[in-house]
Amino acid sequence: MASPGSLRIVVLTVLAMLAFAANSVLGRLALDSGTIDAASFTFIRLLSGTLMLALLVRLRKASGNDNSRGSWLSGAMLFLYAICFSYAYLSLNTGIGALILFGMVQLTMIGWGLVRGERPSMMQWTGSVMAVAGLVYLLSPGVTAPSLVGALLMALAGVGWGVYSLRGRGVSQPLRVSADNFLRAAPMALVALLFAMPSWEVDLHGAVLAILSGAGASAIGYAIWYTVLPSLSATLAASVQLSVPVIAAAFGVILMAEPVTLRLVVSTVVILGGIGLVILSKRPSTPR
Repeated sequence: MASPGSLRIVVLTVLAMLAFAANSVLGRLALDSGTIDAASFTFIRLLSGTLMLALLVRLRKASGNDNSRGSWLSGAMLFLYAICFSYAYLSLNTGIGALILFGMVQLTMIGWGLVRGERPSMMQWTGSVMAVAGLVYLLSPGVTAPSLVGALLMALAGVGWGVYSLRGRGVSQPLRVSADNFLRAAPMALVALLFAMPSWEVDLHGAVLAILSGAGASAIGYAIWYTVLPSLSATLAASVQLSVPVIAAAFGVILMAEPVTLRLVVSTVVILGGIGLVILSKRPSTPR
């Protein structure tokens, strides 16, 4: 019988994955319905996330020194992710968007390891090639192919989030640093909002969905994840995130009646299977 501590870790991990998937669902629900424009969704999401993270930091009374700060580069990467994410979901289905986003995040982090001189094993190379091949197949021309512009924007969002994640590894106060990075990204979103002024379109429904995405799925989701992360091994922490695109796709089918195409199923299996091989295989070498 599982101990209360183990059960708590399982529950928190599931909640964190649901929160991560909810970002894609909420974004698609808001932007597909036309109740809010992409720039307004981005700004409200980042602003509400900033306020919620600041509140969480204050409530937890997290200690930190001068080094427990964000940076303008990390803030810029967060903004890049958020703005591209919003515009991509104007034309992508929930599952496809989450799959491209997740795949590019992982490939960005794998690629950074190669740049630093890591020597992947044969299984890791096989997994990386599988993941790239799955993305290529997903985006290849055809009747069920996703919007190329939307896919490229989501891929760029994935790169931005991948770089942001790499820069945040090993920080001593992740919640405080996240709050600081959100605070730096919000003014960038405000500038983008001003440039997009002619296309502003916000009603209460769209604004609420953006707040739920920022303050709920993003801020509270990160807080839950950072709470449970110390209890998970690096491999397990990476592996459980394989569930996020699948959860997002399932909600897209249930809530928005999005079609489940053969292309999406095959791509999902190949991409997540390839990334799974990379995560689960051993890393026998050290950086040059």
